[in-house]
Amino acid sequence: MTKVLALAIMLIAICRAPAQQENTNPSASQRGFSSRETRYRVRVGDTIEVAFRFTPEYNQTLALQPDGYISLREAADVHVADKTIAEIAQAISNAYRSILRDPVVSVYLKDFERPYFVAGGEVGKPGKYELRAVTSVTEGIQIAGGLTERAKHSQVFLFRRVSDQWTEVRKLDVKAMLNSGNLREDLQLQPDDMIYVPRNAFSKWQRFIPTSNLGLYTNPIR
Repeated sequence: MTKVLALAIMLIAICRAPAQQENTNPSASQRGFSSRETRYRVRVGDTIEVAFRFTPEYNQTLALQPDGYISLREAADVHVADKTIAEIAQAISNAYRSILRDPVVSVYLKDFERPYFVAGGEVGKPGKYELRAVTSVTEGIQIAGGLTERAKHSQVFLFRRVSDQWTEVRKLDVKAMLNSGNLREDLQLQPDDMIYVPRNAFSKWQRFIPTSNLGLYTNPIR
């Protein structure tokens, strides 16, 4: 089976998804290209420092475990993955209320996975790249080695996860942007975004797809 056939089968499956499934798609007002949570949310592998203002003997440095929990000293484990620093501080404070009276907790991010984006398909060097500064889609393509001769750069796809179940898809005409010099549609990349440059045109696409289908883009059959 060729790469083109595999992608075509996947796209047909998306377009023929049951109507009731479409009702569960995130609305335009939810997190997506037009609106996205900007506060950093900790991930598995991140390390935090916890400081107690009045009881420094409880100060500790904690790494998020693979299941998203942290193991607190003399208190119950707390699930903190995908929480902001402020939310973690509140959760830890609540966990110690049975031990300490009105604990005042400060949490600091000590180490974290560097933000990145992924570029796949018909780019010179497909892979994962650090997002070190403000970077647009066209800049991300250049970082990934530029477009290959087989690239369909009038239909470049940007994938952005908006929930555990759904990923938003945006189709960009990079060819028109570059030819006209109008880069208003040249979206700024966010951490975890994926750029996919197809070899052939996709006749149909949906704004939201199940996140589980992303593997067909990142690891297409050639």
